[in-house]
Amino acid sequence: MISMKFKVLVFFCATVLLVCCSRNSQVSDKTGWKYNDAKYGGVERVKPNRERTAPGLVFIQGGAFIMGQIADDIGYEWNNTPRRVTLDSYYMDETEVTNQHYRDYIFWISKVYTNFPNVMRSALPDTLVWRSPLAYNEPYVQTYFRHPAYNNYPVVGVSWLQANEYCLWRTDRVNEGELIKKGIFKSNVAEQQNENNFNTDAYLAGQYEGELGSTKKQPKDIATKEVRRVRFEDGLLFPKYRLPTEAEFEYAAAALIGTTYDERVVERRVYGWSGTNVRDASKKRRGQMMANFQRGRGDLAGVAGAKQNDGDAIAAPVRSFPPNDFGLYDMVGNVNEWVADVYRQMSFEDVEEFNPFRGNVFTNISTDAEGNVLPKDSLGRIRRDTIGVVDRYNYRVGDNRNYKDGDNFSSIFYSSSPDKIDTISNSDRVYFQGKGKKKEGMVTLVNDKSRVYKGGGFLDRPYWLRPATRRFLDEDHAAIDIGFRCAMSSLGGENSVEGKKTKKKK
Repeated sequence: MISMKFKVLVFFCATVLLVCCSRNSQVSDKTGWKYNDAKYGGVERVKPNRERTAPGLVFIQGGAFIMGQIADDIGYEWNNTPRRVTLDSYYMDETEVTNQHYRDYIFWISKVYTNFPNVMRSALPDTLVWRSPLAYNEPYVQTYFRHPAYNNYPVVGVSWLQANEYCLWRTDRVNEGELIKKGIFKSNVAEQQNENNFNTDAYLAGQYEGELGSTKKQPKDIATKEVRRVRFEDGLLFPKYRLPTEAEFEYAAAALIGTTYDERVVERRVYGWSGTNVRDASKKRRGQMMANFQRGRGDLAGVAGAKQNDGDAIAAPVRSFPPNDFGLYDMVGNVNEWVADVYRQMSFEDVEEFNPFRGNVFTNISTDAEGNVLPKDSLGRIRRDTIGVVDRYNYRVGDNRNYKDGDNFSSIFYSSSPDKIDTISNSDRVYFQGKGKKKEGMVTLVNDKSRVYKGGGFLDRPYWLRPATRRFLDEDHAAIDIGFRCAMSSLGGENSVEGKKTKKKK
């Protein structure tokens, strides 16, 4: 006689199998129609696979954390009020972008944009950032970016605008490489010239053809059996590389994943490691510096002899110091890094609880009167327009850089005379609060071009190594100790595979 326990077990297994089959089957559980079947219209459905990691990136598991200042505010700026926020999971570059990585970019655009030499010139780092009126740094002007001895050093002298252009270029090269690996494209880099180059958006919009590979490798329309181009819905292309938001950078730099126990943070780190000291406490590296920074006035590298603690007077090669608990190198020290945000003083009122970011400028693909995508520009990119005033419940304008801080509604005079406010150009100056034609009010150095940089560098004291500290510089400026790294959004989170759960990284 079959025992009751066995019957229950069989019933449980059958139920689980039925649920899993319904989730992974090629039949809609809402209509009953079959997917990927020409008889049912040829509606395509791609099974989600385990999310792939794009080149150079490390997975960062998201979660809640206290963002903002946790220690003394030596400048009394009150620009980073602590508040709890939550981040979705994302990816971050393991290291800063190096001179070699950036020279790859310069090489490509110099070969492709032959009719537009100014594109290459505008992308070059500003090596003159090394010059100083009272120092002999001239050798670095010629050698730091170009000599192979500095291949693995972080690129510096790159503005925020240039860093964003690199992110766009990297997205296209990685996606083009994926299509070549799959046999969908043949490698035709030598034939790409000027506007005829692979751009992800242009390809998806049908404005780039390329040289196709084997017919067997091409995706085909299920109903007509004809070869079609890859769609984003196929899951082959990666989302865009981009600069990390300030919240993402701070979260990744603090690496609190190493101080949690049963969803409790047992230590709020001052730096990106445990404790309040800047020297390593482990047996293997006891006494060694944990990052590259200025130790004191005139002391950037320690004294000569034996093995120096932080022996680099300038930036150090990437991976010179131990990674943090996320596996990221030099998130604090070495060079500061650009993040995506526009700089404003931060408080509870002007920060979203989920994925906070100031700097949203919504754009649409440019179309004609009939809704057709306009032809790509001379560089092979799809044209985009900034959204103007819209009638939506979640946002009213496309450019939200001044939302609650610089727009009319945030003016101290709005409640008394909202119709008389005369704000000056957002791109020139914000924090202007005045009325009437005289434009009386206060003007500061902060504007819509002010971009945040974080992390601390080789010229900074330990205070600036704290993940919460923040500074700003105009987006078209560069500095001797500011570099960058890229990030990428995670698609579907950790449990994006149907019927399965991805293993959490330990």
